[in-house]
Amino acid sequence: MSYYEMMWVGIGFVGQGLFFGRWLLQWVVSERKAESQIPVAFWYMSLIGSVIVLAYAIHRLDPVFIAGQSVGTLVYVRNIMLVHRAPKRVVSG
Repeated sequence: MSYYEMMWVGIGFVGQGLFFGRWLLQWVVSERKAESQIPVAFWYMSLIGSVIVLAYAIHRLDPVFIAGQSVGTLVYVRNIMLVHRAPKRVVSG
């Protein structure tokens, strides 16, 4: 495997690592709050990981992978938009 291909494999693993890490983040936050939570960082990690994996899929010219990551990327962008549009909650106490 050439250095160039090894670099792309590394990029793919970084994207997959971010994508997997978002689930660890969600799990830890949910455990700490003792209820299911999806922190805002989950959506950013999803978006960044998805874009990186999409770049890898484009490099590999894999149409199935490209289609799947493209749709996911749109969902993550939309969720980030919704999070920023939501009224801020005030915590009293």
